Parts: sequence; structure tokens; C-alpha cells
Amino acid sequence: MNPQTVVTIGREALTMVLLLSSPMLVAALVVGVTISIFQAITSIQEMTLTFIPKIVAVALALLIFLPWMINMAVDFARHMFEMIPTLTG
Repeated sequence: MNPQTVVTIGREALTMVLLLSSPMLVAALVVGVTISIFQAITSIQEMTLTFIPKIVAVALALLIFLPWMINMAVDFARHMFEMIPTLTG
């Protein structure tokens, strides 16, 4: 296995991690920014106000995107297993 193959596999793995985590991160970001703007407008400075909406948003994003995420992870694993015979030194 040459260094280029290792770099390619690592890049694909990092891309997969970013793709799989992005729906929940984007949902938490949008809810967090929205609640922060609401807190700034209303001068409510309660720190715990953001936790429950973020948890609900992340859970909803997970439920909505879970089939897609499973499909992507299975395709990636299948691709990695299919690459094993080509990795001989």
C-alpha cells in the first residue's frame, strides 16, 4: 500500500464523517443562532434556554436524515471492503 492510497482513504473517511455529521450540526447551529437572536432582542439572558430546542432539533434532524446516513455509511463500508484485494503490497 503506497502513501497515496493511505491519503485517499483518509480523505474519503474524513469526508464521510463530515457528511454524516453535517445535518445535526446545521440543525443545532440554526436553532442556536435563532435563539441567540431571540435572547438579544428580548434581553432574556437564560443560559439553559437553548438546550431543549437544540436537543429537539438534533433529534429531528437525526430522524429525518437517518436513512440517508445509513445508506451513505453502508456504501462507504462496502467500498472499503471492495478495496481490500487491491491493497496488497
